[in-house]
Parts: sequence; C-alpha cells; structure tokens
Amino acid sequence: MSPSIQLLKDRYLKNIKENPDLYIGIELEFPIVHTKGQPTDIEVSKDLMHFLVDALSMEVEKVDWEGNPIQLVEPKSQDRILFEVSYTTLEFAFGRAQTIQEVEGRFEAYMKVIQEKLGEKDHAIQGWGIHPNWDQNDNRPVAYPRYQMLMDYLHMGSRQERADLHDFPQYGAFICGSQVQLDVSTSNYLRVINAFTQIEAAKAYLFANSEFSGADWDTKISRDIFWEESMHGIYPENVGVNAKLFQNEDDFFDYLDRSAIFTAERDGETYYFSPIRARDYLDTDDIPAYTLNGKETLLVPQEKDFQTHRSYQFQDLTTRGTVEFRSVCTQPLDRTFASAAFHLGLLVNLDKFETYLETAPFFERFGRDYKSLRRQFSKKKLTNEEKTGIVQFSKDLLAIAEQGLEVRGQSEMAYLEPLKEELDV
Repeated sequence: MSPSIQLLKDRYLKNIKENPDLYIGIELEFPIVHTKGQPTDIEVSKDLMHFLVDALSMEVEKVDWEGNPIQLVEPKSQDRILFEVSYTTLEFAFGRAQTIQEVEGRFEAYMKVIQEKLGEKDHAIQGWGIHPNWDQNDNRPVAYPRYQMLMDYLHMGSRQERADLHDFPQYGAFICGSQVQLDVSTSNYLRVINAFTQIEAAKAYLFANSEFSGADWDTKISRDIFWEESMHGIYPENVGVNAKLFQNEDDFFDYLDRSAIFTAERDGETYYFSPIRARDYLDTDDIPAYTLNGKETLLVPQEKDFQTHRSYQFQDLTTRGTVEFRSVCTQPLDRTFASAAFHLGLLVNLDKFETYLETAPFFERFGRDYKSLRRQFSKKKLTNEEKTGIVQFSKDLLAIAEQGLEVRGQSEMAYLEPLKEELDV
C-alpha cells in the first residue's frame, strides 16, 4: 500500500464503527439579505453575532482579527452558529441528534431571535442557494486564516492557463448549501456512497435553488459549476459526482488518492499552493507556496499535511464516521428539512433502495453516466420525455424514503410533504 493511501485510510477510517447508532448531523447555510435590495451591511451581521452571545446563551468559540465573534457554540447541544466564508452567510451547524424534529425545534428557536434582530435593520435570513445581492455585496472573506486562505486559493484560478475556469473566484462568499451527515458502518459506507451517487439527477431536480444571474449558464444549480470549474475542480476526482461506482475499499481509496492537497500549516502559519494529487504529494521535492499576505516560499511536503486533507465529493466520507451529503442547495425556508428527511429515509431503507436502482427504468432510458445526468436534469427547461422520466424516478425514490422513515417510527414523513406536493403525489 502506498504511503499516501495509508495516510488517507488512517484519516478517514479511524472513526467508522462496525455497528453505530444512527445519528443525524445537519448543516444549513443561509444568505443574510437586505430586504430592500441593497447590499448586506456586514456591520449588521457582526452586531448580530455579538447580540446572540447573550440572547441565546452561547459561548464565543472563534473571533476574527478584530475580535468580532465569528463562531458561537451552545454548550449543551453543541450547536454552532457561524459565518461561512463571508460576513453575508450565516451557517447553523447542529450537534448530532436522533430525530429531525430535535434539530427543527432548536432551529426555530434560534431563527425567531435572529429574524427579529435582523428585521430591526431591514435584514433577514432567506432561503436561497445563491445570495440574491451577490453582485453588490462586500464579498471579502471573514478575517480568519482558513477563510482567507480559501479565497486566496480560489483567486489562483486567474493565474492558471486553462480556458474552462469560470470568472467568479469569490463564489465561496455567496453560495449556500444544505448538508446532512449520517452515521455509516464499516460494512455499509461504500454501499451508501455508491447508491446515492446514482440519484444525483433526482436530487438536482428536487432541490435545485441556485440559478445565477451573472452568467449564461443553462442550469438551476450554479453551485455545481462554481465548484467544478474552479481551483477545487482542477482534478475532477476532488469535487462533485463520483465518476464511477466503487468495487471495494481499495478502489475507493485509489480514487481518493487522486483528490487534491492545496494547503498546509507550518509554525502556526497557513500556506496555500497549486493543487497536488494526494498520491503525488509526498514525492514532490518542494512546493512553491504562498502565505496569507502573499509572500512566496518553498514548502517541503510532510505526512502531517494529510491531516488537513479534505475532498469535496457530493458523497463525502468524513473523519467522523459519517457520510456527508453535500450536493443540495439551501432550500426555501418552508422546506428546510426536506433534504435531510429524504436522505435519512433512503439510508434506513438501503436494501430496497439498492434493489430499486438495479432495474430503475430511468437508467434504461437515460443511461448511467451519473455525472452528466446531474447536469442534464438541472437544466432550466426539460423536454417532455426528460420531465416524465425524472418525475417518475423522483416519485419512486420518495416512496422508498417515506417507507424508511415510517420504519423509524418518528413521524418524520411530514418533512417530505413539500416534495410530494411538487411531484403531485
């Protein structure tokens, strides 16, 4: 086994259990919007975080370089409220829960306080996958090393001799997603990754919410293009839909070995550099790298740099013994938890889910190139044949998810109602 694969296995397999309890982890990113169409006032955003410390009895976990709170934690639940990349995006990262209702209850309590406070200054949290005023906003990163490094790294795209990168390296400041993490086991994690890879077309149809006004892209999910045609997508294995289904663990880690390393720390200083595949990293003699103030230096690769490795596939194996599903746009506020319920129900009903996928009529009609199916079914207008096919595929998956939630016996089926209404079930 190559040293890089051993390091990746050490990182990603150490917390997977043989028979874990199923917990739910939900992360929700939302734009903070000026309700009268003006740019978001980032002083209003910063004031909100100061206010929430006392209003929600939270503790300050991280501050920016000016001492403003940028990440708060609620000690009991371990819920976190934080800025995600910019001061115009607020993220809720909930502590693990046993039911969706637990998360929803805490979310609604937080939102009541937040919306009231923001409303005093004509601002509000809104349910969009792209900040509606992205082109007017102050899109600078939060004054914190990780976010500044990410933004600087994305701006490296302008120095690449590639015609296929888009012109919006600041996109991290204004795209918003809805992620769910679910516990997986040593025996099922690959099954889960493979099964969900096959349904990205249906998820594109059900959850698209990020049309972009800044470019002529025929898609309702611009976040895919932002990721894939940026520095994050220089190596296709690093982002998006997996290009293949995995035969076994070695096959999966060989794929992960082709993902990118682009950042490292030395003596408390954060560096970034042009992406290098994990498998080539330790064989590189030295790397031209940049500090956050733009100073160039040479770094010698070290094994410890794998501790900050992360890829951005839509079905992401995490270091916490979970699979994170990260292909869904932030949803309208009245269907915030529909995506979590959909994923949860399918996971619980994995056997039936897999059996259905083996013979699903959708694939007989449209093939099994899962990456291109995602793009095809996120188009702004579908043909009648495409619409008929994707609606039936989505209905079938929804029925399997609903059955899984019924087995759980937690009344979580209600979260699927907006999807059922949309599909006319």
